[in-house]
Order: sequence, then C-alpha cells, then structure tokens
Amino acid sequence: MLGASISKNSLLLGLFALVTAGILAVTNVGTRDRIAEAERQAAERALFELVAADRVDNDLLNDTLATPAEMMAELGFSQSEPIYRARKNGKVIAVIVPAIAPDGYSGAIRLLVGVNRDGSVAGARALTHKETPGLGDKVDTNKSDWILGFNGKSLTDPTPERWAVKKDGGAFDQFTGATITPRAVTRQIKRVLQQVQINHNLLFEISEQADINTPRNVGDSNE
Repeated sequence: MLGASISKNSLLLGLFALVTAGILAVTNVGTRDRIAEAERQAAERALFELVAADRVDNDLLNDTLATPAEMMAELGFSQSEPIYRARKNGKVIAVIVPAIAPDGYSGAIRLLVGVNRDGSVAGARALTHKETPGLGDKVDTNKSDWILGFNGKSLTDPTPERWAVKKDGGAFDQFTGATITPRAVTRQIKRVLQQVQINHNLLFEISEQADINTPRNVGDSNE
C-alpha cells in the first residue's frame, strides 16, 4: 500500500509539474507576443514622430530598403541598416534614414532623420547618446526642443555653407556652454540630406515599383 501511495503521489506530482510547465509555456508565449507587439508599437510611434501618421498609409516598419553601399560610410555605418519608406497612395513621400554622428563630445550619437521627397527635413531624433547631462544631452527631445529646429530645413534653406552652428558662422544654434555636440549633429544631418539628394532616384523612384509589403535586404566647455 505504501509503494502504491508513493507511486500515486509521484504520478500526481509529475502531472502537476507537466501542467504547470504547460501553463508557464503558454503564459510565456502570450507574454512574449505582447512584449513584441508593444515593442513594435513603440518603434512605430518613434517613426511617426518624424513623419506624421496622417501623411502615411503603409506599414512603415515593413516597408524598408537596405542602405545602399555607397551611402553607408557617409551615414557612419560599416554594414547596412534599414531605411524606412513612408508612402501615400503607393508613392514614396518621405524616407527615414538612420545615421551616426561619430564625433559627439562623449562619443557617437545615433540619429534617425526623416527626409521629405522635396529634400526638406521631416524630423530628426537622437536615439542614443552618452552626452553630458545638462549640456550635450539637449539633443534629446526629453531635455530640449533644439533638434526640432531642423524641421523643414533643406540644402537650399539654409544653403550648404550655412549648415553649421552659429559659432562656426552657420545658421543653427549651439547650446549654452556646449558646441561640439550640436556641431556633430548638425554636420551629420547635413550629410544625410546630401546622401538622400545624391541617391534620390533610388530612394524615391525605383523603390515605388517594389512590393510595398515586402521588407528589403536590409563659456564653452567645448562639448
């Protein structure tokens, strides 16, 4: 009887463990899916900060083009990154281009720059940086609206030689007590506009013929 009781208890424990494992597995799958969807929505919201949702009728996250090899060095990459395409009625109306400003005061600053079809800046954001709190971190929209000053600017407004901070004779403000960080961001956004201009046909024309739902291979501190 004792042996039978032990066997029965072992069987019940094993069954309980199996059921528990099953519940955990189902919960994990469900949680993973919810996390993935939350991350997707966050990524999409970030893109819509650059190109407003009411301008777009495609899935930005799934309509991408691998950064052309000829653009990578100027954008600061050693390997291809996805360029997101915003469409309206099938027409590419803007592209969202990743870039790295390598010469921030505390290191590289990763950017996303939206560029309209006419070559103007739709929006720009600093995604990651290590700039000094209270000084260089003003590239972050949580700290300052400085980077919003690029909205609507192009290589004709201001002219290329004016794409610099005011301390260098340019058109853009630097931060109080900090020059290196805004200088680096301004310089890199200018490079993005130049690269989009050079590769305009590839980014805005040829890509329109592609399946829009198929992802492609993709006192200054002197800061």
